[in-house]
Amino acid sequence: MKKIFTVGILSIGLCQMALAQTMKLSEVLDSIQQSNPTIRMFGAEIKSMDAAAAGAQNWMAPEISTGFWMTPYNVSLWKKESNGSSGMGQYMIAGQQFFPNKKYNNANEAYMKGISGTEAENKKATQNELFAAAKNNYYAWIVIEKKLNLLHQDEQLLQLMITNAETRYKNGLGKISAYYKAKAAAEKIATTRIVLQNEAMQKRIALNTLMNRNKLAEFSVDTNYLIKDYSRAIFDSSLFYANRSDIQAIDKNIQLTYLKQQLEKESLRPQFGLQFAHMFGFGGLPEQFNLMAMFKFPSAGWSSKESRANIESLKWKTVSLETQKQMLANEYSGMAFGLQQNIEAMKKELQQYEKNILPAIRNNYESMLLGYEQNTEELFSLFDAWDTLYSTQVEYLDQLQQLLAMQVDLEKILEIK
Repeated sequence: MKKIFTVGILSIGLCQMALAQTMKLSEVLDSIQQSNPTIRMFGAEIKSMDAAAAGAQNWMAPEISTGFWMTPYNVSLWKKESNGSSGMGQYMIAGQQFFPNKKYNNANEAYMKGISGTEAENKKATQNELFAAAKNNYYAWIVIEKKLNLLHQDEQLLQLMITNAETRYKNGLGKISAYYKAKAAAEKIATTRIVLQNEAMQKRIALNTLMNRNKLAEFSVDTNYLIKDYSRAIFDSSLFYANRSDIQAIDKNIQLTYLKQQLEKESLRPQFGLQFAHMFGFGGLPEQFNLMAMFKFPSAGWSSKESRANIESLKWKTVSLETQKQMLANEYSGMAFGLQQNIEAMKKELQQYEKNILPAIRNNYESMLLGYEQNTEELFSLFDAWDTLYSTQVEYLDQLQQLLAMQVDLEKILEIK
């Protein structure tokens, strides 16, 4: 029985560990890439377009007709005359087929195959948006965990202050006012913890939603993070032409425009067909046939207006798309340079916190704590030093979150996973 109980406890513990597994950011992004419904929708749409392209080499349907041909209404005339003359009228079976223009079908196939290429780039652009959303939620959760850890440490410090103040007050060695201030701060920390835990829950739900998992599935984040160095990057237009999926999608649209133009030009070529008919004569009339060649001339002035107008329209659409490419590349370049400068400024600000501000405030707190322990400082002064340290640490974490968010924005512009 004892063994069963032990195994049961271990099983529960292992299940809880499995539920609360730590997922690295790369694992979250991989899961989104594989399971997010939007990404899967794009994949199905691309396959649908590729499947449709298989029908590009299509022939026009054959036409079959049958019925009476040059037959008099007077049925008595259908029969052979008594003098040996043949009757009048025939029954005809006919068929006709237009043959495909090989160059037109090739142009149509190239155009239809090109459609899915644009959708593939749109898929990448959407995936980039989802990755950025996941990174922002993941990094925000990291900062929340660091704030919760900070709350835990400061709550212990406050509890020591409160316990010590109670002892001193009972012994007539301290004032009660600072004691109540420390108690209020401890309650405020408890309230802040509730808020942060709820924020962490919201980040977990958001990430589970992006990964298409159970929204309340338990997991934790890896609190290690990397501040990348983009200080020497040059954000010229060629970088975005090569890397941005939305610009690549415009490129694909430009190619589609050229392919559509070629398709319209090929549609102006003549088309050739054959018609064959076989007639069964009535009343001894000999069997006859009819063999005709058929031609279509779409390039005639009165029948080619639409195609020629489409060709001209597509030419100007290409100009518009090229201009759109330049506009986006210019916009992304400006945004990237702006973020680069903001990131470098924020890095310097955080370095100031790490090297100068936080050490000085921490030293002030430690000196106040030492003085309080030696009865040379009041609890009020110690609490004030602690409050300044706590507020500055929270400010530092807020600035860190801003830096990570700016890094995500820059990587989103550069389309870096």
